[in-house]
Amino acid sequence: QVQLVESGGGLVQPGGSLRLSCTASGSIFSIYYMGWYRQGPGKQREVVAGISSDGATNYQDSVKGRFTISGDNAKNTVFLQMNSLKPEDTAVYYCNADLSVRIGRRSNYWGQGTQVTVSS
Repeated sequence: QVQLVESGGGLVQPGGSLRLSCTASGSIFSIYYMGWYRQGPGKQREVVAGISSDGATNYQDSVKGRFTISGDNAKNTVFLQMNSLKPEDTAVYYCNADLSVRIGRRSNYWGQGTQVTVSS
């Protein structure tokens, strides 16, 4: 059984910073990709940032220069450092992982989500 556990959400003022963490646990053979998605009120879920096992990263245009994704492969953990936060960043942030529990068993997993609210 694989679990993704997120932490680090909360309430922050505009211009502030937060750091999200997500750790994958369980019987994991290999992780290929971990990323962050978000879903704001009345909006569809959208990709925010992702990082591949080789360290390659990708970002949504609206967060480039403000958010940084990084990973600790040894701990199966991914981080999202969010700076210069804006009210439009308010959303539930979800961790996502593309991994295998053994050779030939590759699947996609989601965390439970963590709320980020940017408001004065």
